[in-house]
Amino acid sequence: MNTRKMVTNAILIAVGAILHQLTPLLGVPMQPDLSLAMLFIIIVYNKDYKTTLVCGIIVGVFAALTTKTPGGQLPNILDKLITSNIVYLMLIPLRERFNKLTQISILLPVGTLISGTVFLSLLMVLGGLPMSQFGTLFITVVVTTAVLNVIIGVVLFKIVDRTVGVTGAYAIK
Repeated sequence: MNTRKMVTNAILIAVGAILHQLTPLLGVPMQPDLSLAMLFIIIVYNKDYKTTLVCGIIVGVFAALTTKTPGGQLPNILDKLITSNIVYLMLIPLRERFNKLTQISILLPVGTLISGTVFLSLLMVLGGLPMSQFGTLFITVVVTTAVLNVIIGVVLFKIVDRTVGVTGAYAIK
């Protein structure tokens, strides 16, 4: 991987971490995770698995550091690792058939639903979240986050796509 791609990925991860830190709670002890949108953008632009894996771990660590969910540190790290792998595998057949905007439009809601499900499941197992709360939290937090991620993620993608077009950050040489 060239230095330009690494720097671009680092900047996108940093923006995702800042968005995650600044996103308010939704009235429950959980917050939307907009760093996922940046992770999905990185996965769409980078075709290699190693970058997906490393960025998933790093985004997970930053999400763990900035989480407002009690006991959400380890579930955040594991969630991003698992989600980045699933999204990478989902993207393989999409790369040839669709443009990047369509890819990100598919990945944002599906990936956010996967991430939220994994996070809540891990939080129940590791953090002691009662099983009876899963449905309520899934509807109020995960589905809401998926909607927000689609709207904000597409806007962020268009900004990143425009920037990539101007700077050639992901240009293949």
